Amino acid sequence: MTLGAGLLTVLAVIIGTLLARASARLQADDEADVERINAVLPQTQCGQCGYPGCRPYAEALLIGAAEIDQCPPGGAATARALAGLLGSHGIRKLPIDPAGGRAVIDEASCIGCTRCVELCPVDAIIGAATFSHTVIAADCTGCELCIPACPVDCIRLDPASAPVTAQVRA
Repeated sequence: MTLGAGLLTVLAVIIGTLLARASARLQADDEADVERINAVLPQTQCGQCGYPGCRPYAEALLIGAAEIDQCPPGGAATARALAGLLGSHGIRKLPIDPAGGRAVIDEASCIGCTRCVELCPVDAIIGAATFSHTVIAADCTGCELCIPACPVDCIRLDPASAPVTAQVRA
């Protein structure tokens, strides 16, 4: 091997090693950034943002594939927090309030199957098996996961601006 070829080989190994280390460092930085973004999200895992959970949405935000206003449970407060975290990246139509409403259970029709309770990511539905259930309006994010689960269709989504009323059985 000639001196020039040997020098090029050593140089290639050094550059390759430096690139590998830089890539690993960038991946670690990306992971930390994803965790910071994910920490701002409400962790409802509802999928309303178009992603299967909060972490995939955070990953999409980091690479610019998603907008900051796609999280209805987080509402405008989460969008503002994401804007602060991401800078100008992702700002489309802030300020907005994507929170669509809250679930309401027709307690007279509820059969107490607990399917809605099991699916609620924020534990906003309370009730025991075979008894009527109710929604804690202040905790409901409006994710709608409970609606298709109800076998008797006694759950509806009311607008967030609708007054909270208690339904009392006689």
